[in-house]
Amino acid sequence: AILDGVGDRGLIARAKALAVELDAASVVRRHRKAVSERRVTTRPAPDSMAYLSVLMPVEQAVCLQATLGRDADSLIATGNSGGRTRNQPMVDLLFERGTGASVASGVPAAVNLVLSDETLLAGGHEAAQLHGFGPVPAGIARQLVADAIESDTETSLQRVYSCPHSGALTAMESQSRTFPKSLRKLIDLRDRTCRTPWCDAPIRHHDHIRSRRQHGATSVHNGSGLCEACNYAKEGDGWSARTVHKPCRTHLIDVGTPTGHHYRSAAPPLPVPAHLRAS
Repeated sequence: AILDGVGDRGLIARAKALAVELDAASVVRRHRKAVSERRVTTRPAPDSMAYLSVLMPVEQAVCLQATLGRDADSLIATGNSGGRTRNQPMVDLLFERGTGASVASGVPAAVNLVLSDETLLAGGHEAAQLHGFGPVPAGIARQLVADAIESDTETSLQRVYSCPHSGALTAMESQSRTFPKSLRKLIDLRDRTCRTPWCDAPIRHHDHIRSRRQHGATSVHNGSGLCEACNYAKEGDGWSARTVHKPCRTHLIDVGTPTGHHYRSAAPPLPVPAHLRAS
């Protein structure tokens, strides 16, 4: 009878309260572990937008939400919202307070945008690639470049050479045993996400395909971008990887698994002008 009219959320709340009463120490331990795993992540959303997710202690999340809502309401009440809805200034305030800038073009951070020269200079329609996000329409890519140039932010254009038909990235060698910053950047631009088939997690490690102990070179051809979990897993028994060389094709890796199966991972192509794709 005490559960009459209790909905799902109410039932869950009662169960949690009972669990706290019965084993408070366990609840405290789990909370401490959860706090140690707080993080910020992003994932793509439609129409060149993105979701920013923050896993944080509930009291901080509630405080942040309330503060943003309060300040957005204040802007609206004083007529300083610029016609924005309540949600819009909340997002804008979050960005300003997190970066110290009112627009993205003023943020002192590296943003890698890969686009063809035709898209940049001749009004081409090929989608650009925003590292860490994915495809960006040509018009938006040009606007991002224009905003950066017009702002006080240090902006640079760096040529990245590729096969004009396939979009395969060209080589860059290094004598170092570890991947230098410039080579890691090139691998990031080429691979975009973890190269293990079907993974697609963000790149965290840059490692040799043919290992150094097997005399593998520290080069873009023998390097791959991997997430942390996949890079550790490939060192286990039964795993193998080799580069498959195919002229004027995007970088290709053959991955062998402990079950004896082999799968191939092809790097995505760089933006290629439409008239070259058609030929």
